[in-house]
Amino acid sequence: MVFRELSTAQRSLRRSPGFTVTVVVTLALGIGAATAMFSVVNSVLLQPLPYPDPARLTLAWTDLQARNVRNFMFSGPDFLDFRKQAKSYSLLEAVTTQENIFLRPDGTPEQVVNAFVTSHFLQLLGAHVVMGHDFTEQDGVPPATAQPGIGVPVAQNPDPVILSYQFWQRRFGGAPDVIGKMAGRNVIVGVMRPGFELLFPPAANLPRQADMWFCLRLAPGGSKPTQAFLHPVGRLRSAVTLAEARREAEGITARLNQKSVINRTAGFAIRLESMSDDLSRTARPALLALMGAVVLLLLIACANVANLMLVRSGLREREWAIRAALGGNRWQTARQLMAESLLLSAGGATLGIILARFGLATLGHLAPANLPRLETTIDPRVLIFGALTALATALLFGLAPTLAAGRSQLTAALRTGSRNARLQPGSVLRPAVVVTAVALSFVLLVASGLMLRSFLAMLQTDLGYEPGHLLTFEALSAPPGRDAGPRQAVLKQEILQRLGSLAGVTGVTASYPFPLTGNFNPIRWGLRDALSDPGRFQAADFQFVLPGYFETMHSRLLEGRVFTTADNVAGHSDVVIDNLLAAKIAPGRPATGQLILIRVRSAEPEWVQVIGVVAHQRNESPAVEGREQIYFTDAFAGNLVANRYAVRTRGDPAGIAQAVRLQLRQIDSSIAMFGTAPMTALVEKSGAQSRFSLVLIAIFASIAVLLAGVGLYGVLATEVRARTAEIGVRMALGATPGSIFRMVVGRGLALGGVGLGAGFLAALSLTRVIASMLTGMRAPDPATFAAMAFLYVVIAVIACWLPARRAASLQPSAALRDE
Repeated sequence: MVFRELSTAQRSLRRSPGFTVTVVVTLALGIGAATAMFSVVNSVLLQPLPYPDPARLTLAWTDLQARNVRNFMFSGPDFLDFRKQAKSYSLLEAVTTQENIFLRPDGTPEQVVNAFVTSHFLQLLGAHVVMGHDFTEQDGVPPATAQPGIGVPVAQNPDPVILSYQFWQRRFGGAPDVIGKMAGRNVIVGVMRPGFELLFPPAANLPRQADMWFCLRLAPGGSKPTQAFLHPVGRLRSAVTLAEARREAEGITARLNQKSVINRTAGFAIRLESMSDDLSRTARPALLALMGAVVLLLLIACANVANLMLVRSGLREREWAIRAALGGNRWQTARQLMAESLLLSAGGATLGIILARFGLATLGHLAPANLPRLETTIDPRVLIFGALTALATALLFGLAPTLAAGRSQLTAALRTGSRNARLQPGSVLRPAVVVTAVALSFVLLVASGLMLRSFLAMLQTDLGYEPGHLLTFEALSAPPGRDAGPRQAVLKQEILQRLGSLAGVTGVTASYPFPLTGNFNPIRWGLRDALSDPGRFQAADFQFVLPGYFETMHSRLLEGRVFTTADNVAGHSDVVIDNLLAAKIAPGRPATGQLILIRVRSAEPEWVQVIGVVAHQRNESPAVEGREQIYFTDAFAGNLVANRYAVRTRGDPAGIAQAVRLQLRQIDSSIAMFGTAPMTALVEKSGAQSRFSLVLIAIFASIAVLLAGVGLYGVLATEVRARTAEIGVRMALGATPGSIFRMVVGRGLALGGVGLGAGFLAALSLTRVIASMLTGMRAPDPATFAAMAFLYVVIAVIACWLPARRAASLQPSAALRDE
């Protein structure tokens, strides 16, 4: 019976190719968009982490609640105390990474990422060693000569090193006898399996892949308590819940705060998060909002198809009546309509999945780099989703015509011939469907308008520097420590001079950290009252910069002066601050000359003097203002860490990249230049997530408005057809073409107005969902609502114009003959 119904439905649809193609394409747009979006949600939010027992993996963060600092790292002593006291974990390990230089056999440098992990970290995350062996417990034992004050881990020589599979292939050609050989000054003990990645949240700022893995040798006195660099991850015991582990962490926090005045006054707190949830936390609101948008689009597609089905069902009213007269029943009619709906949805799903496959390739290019685990493939789960979506849409758009056919009146249908009562203006089903589509599409249109205004506001944000005409890159020399001390200072000075002499270059500088590249962490600062009450200390971001930084970045000087070459010496105690910090230090009066307490060079706070105030820089993202800022010279702490360079040019900055590379090679062949990009590219990258959401929701809104406009046109065209005789009578009695035109347009605008009213109320509540995605504005923005309403009225007028023009052009005699 099922095959008979499907065969009958197929023959019926083949007799109406225009209708069939229109419905299939409409459904393909809705199902394809929904399938593509679900594929993104599935890979980012739903797929389990590729680690053993991922549901029990947790990340540990420290929050400095008194200073409004979240997602901070652990110091070595705090991590060791936490691991010693935490009984909720079967394993609790930690990782940190560092960019470095590895020299090839020919002496040319290669940039590598070194990962430093505790001894069982690889075991915890299932990073199996395919050659050699994993780190042993002994590898993590600190040397007897461990010295306090080492804040950045440095591999001991000859420490064991495990190579990533990719680095082993690239650097050693996949040689099977690599175990026991030297990699630089370290002995190779293992090679990891291919494909292993560090999947940590963006806040951790950890690269996904590392080339060389070293074992951390942590000692209680091996690093300063104020130097935080570790990211702990642990697996909960089978009988322990996350809530129980959090309660235990609260007790450990209290004990650590009793032990450390610094922690206690900072409001130190250990916070545990599910690793899977934390990884996707920043992306989840936007993805769920976009998934909601695509569901609205799918409902609009269903509404349009239901409208087309109602029209077709109305035109077949005489067919249903004849069937009933010959002994057919409503159930048989409903079965045939549902069979047609299933065939149409199957065709729409097939074409939609093909469109989704191409759409996913485009999404892969649009997606921000920090969107975790984005896959652009259609896996079995996505196919199942597409099939279920097709079934659900068949039920949705097939229900209305099935109910309509079920209410057919045999006698009336046979008496009226081919004209259907449901095509008359008194019918409420089709107008209701159109009103629903208009309302839903208006919600999407408002959301896209809000996103557009937010994105434009972000582009116009004052960054505190001029990103145009800036080439940025990182420069490191190898081996580590070779150019330390005076030689490193001389090397940087030579780089500044040589690059500054290039044609078209107007300025050269370097900084660490550098705006929009991550690694920004807070330090403590305070005024005199902080000496007696450490709770008065506050947090500010810091940068080590070379003299000329503010001039090259075109940062505005608001007070005093900026650094000179004379300031860039060890022991110098002058700083530059931004205007946000100046407002706290000296509200309403000049901050230049003020003394503040900071903790950078020693465990105890020291006084530094403010010599200048500059405009606040947006270092994390154009959408985030960020904390107050303190600037030190590169030599302030004696470690000369500024290695991200910026070269300002008169022309296209990308055009001098090769000349810069040549100059660096001539200065020192061991210098590696990497991460080369115009500053404008960094700005674009930092806004990638907002742009990704904007593009998608704009596409969804455009399709939705098109479908709603087509639906409105279809209703009016059908009504004009049904009222042809009425229009002929009106014109015969003196109605002018203009009045007929206004009548039809008025009917369309009335439907659109009801839809806009319902959409306005829905948009007021639903757009609050995207409030977290907006920059510089609030979701219920009157200007956006008004602009989108005006745009929709224009679209509605266009949709009404064609059927109204047809009605106005009817000849009375021809219209009366139609009756």
